[in-house]
Formats: sequence, structure tokens, C-alpha cells
Amino acid sequence: MKRPLAVMMNRNMRTIQTGATLLEAARLMRELHVGALLVEENGHLVGVISETDLVRKAMAEVRDIQQETVRTIMSSPIITIDIDRPAGDASDLMSEKGIRHLAVTDSGKIVGVISVRDLLRYYKNWGAF
Repeated sequence: MKRPLAVMMNRNMRTIQTGATLLEAARLMRELHVGALLVEENGHLVGVISETDLVRKAMAEVRDIQQETVRTIMSSPIITIDIDRPAGDASDLMSEKGIRHLAVTDSGKIVGVISVRDLLRYYKNWGAF
């Protein structure tokens, strides 16, 4: 059974400003129990920062997480998928790009986020792509 990403995605998009520190980003992710945040600048979504970014680009490079900003390690541009695509396409795109979170668009506007965890939950409940 194929179901649109609209069923699986999280519409409650969590954001952080580009000028926030890496420490603020890590604390916000912990508080919200999320693995990634969309990054906002001047009212526009411009990137994504994830737990993986924090570990590989900040911690492993011994950056000052209290001083450096989200802008310095965020992933940009945001990789997106259209809301009407099947779950298999989202899984394939995440695998191809080596990412765990995808922004979901509707008519070109970001309306939600889907994670690997969302896809796993989908496959557990619905089976095939």
C-alpha cells in the first residue's frame, strides 16, 4: 500500500535562527526531542542543522559550541521532496544524499519534515513501499 508523505510527515516544523549558537541548537534539539532543526534567516528557511552536523562538523572539529553559530555548520540548500511522492522515493533520496531528514514541499513551499524514524514507523505498520 502506498501512502503519501502527508500521512507520515511532521507538520510541526522546528526552527532555529542562523545566528543561534551551536550549543543553543543542541539544547533545543534535546528539549524538543528532535534530531534536526530547520534553519531560518530573515523569515526564510535556508538550511538544516542535525545531530550529525553537530557531531561531525562541530564536536569532531573541536569548535567552540558556545560561540560558533548554526550558520557555520548547517547543511544548505535544504533537500526537499514533494508531498505527493511515495515513501520509497523519500527513502531512496535520503539514502542517495546520506541524510536522515527531508523537508516536504507542497507547491514549492516547505510544509513539513520527514525523518528516517518516520519511514521506519511507516514500514513497520504498512509493510511495502
